[in-house]
Amino acid sequence: MSGPGQTIAPAGWYPDPDGAAGTVRWWNGQTWSDVTTPAGPGVAVQAPPVVAPPLPPSGWDAGQGSGWQAGPSSPPPPRPRTAWWLGGAVLAVVAVVVVALVVGFSGEGSPPVPEDPPVSAGPSGTPFPPGTVRIIDEESGISYPFLGNGWFEYDLGLMPETRTIAGQYFVTQEEIPTGGNFIAQCTSGPVSDGYGWNGPGSEQATVTALADSVRTAYYPFPNEREVLRDEALTVDGHAAHLVEFQLTWDVEGYDSTGERAALVVVDVGRPDPALLYLSIPNTHAELYGVIDRVVADIDVL
Repeated sequence: MSGPGQTIAPAGWYPDPDGAAGTVRWWNGQTWSDVTTPAGPGVAVQAPPVVAPPLPPSGWDAGQGSGWQAGPSSPPPPRPRTAWWLGGAVLAVVAVVVVALVVGFSGEGSPPVPEDPPVSAGPSGTPFPPGTVRIIDEESGISYPFLGNGWFEYDLGLMPETRTIAGQYFVTQEEIPTGGNFIAQCTSGPVSDGYGWNGPGSEQATVTALADSVRTAYYPFPNEREVLRDEALTVDGHAAHLVEFQLTWDVEGYDSTGERAALVVVDVGRPDPALLYLSIPNTHAELYGVIDRVVADIDVL
């Protein structure tokens, strides 16, 4: 914990204190880990005014990998990605390997889901029932892996981008400046009207509009965005489009200084396409790999 007037470096990537040029090392908020990675695009390196852990290499430029695009000058007031309520007593964090109560069970013979690194989650919602390997969203028409290890059933309320919502989340910071909590999430739903869907062939236009919407609505402002991927996909034989981006910000009161987000719009052959939305703050950057894992394992129902 940090007392009054003290500053402690939050978890994140920092220039490697061992002095390896162009390399960053993961700091978990208390100690250095053994995890290192090359610095560059897609790696959100903590930078001033955050106080980094001791012994960063001198002369390292935390701004390398530039090319960020400035956000709009006067956005509408943000709608934080927060918990609308945390009912009753606060639930203790548990490591769960559990089934999609939100949306049903997978069929027999589903392969076991490999474990991800445990997450350090704050008070969250309802654990999934034991045995879950996939989340099956009947409303949107897709299914995808349950991530286990501290992820909870999404029960925080609707988002305007989709008509219904299903999926998983955990709290990464309580009591952010705009109210409520900051979360990591992996959710889905049928796309609402007003985001450019005109039938097959409009996947890119729709996912671009959705990416702009969530950037304005759910993240600290001002922020900067680097698009990492903007590409057409085939998902279980169906046309889809992916936009993945890294946001960075320097806003007082937030543990995170950035977030990795990905949105996939899939033409599931229904009047509304499906949206899969993944968002991981850089306080938990070691979980960025779940984005590729989930995107690669979407099934159309």
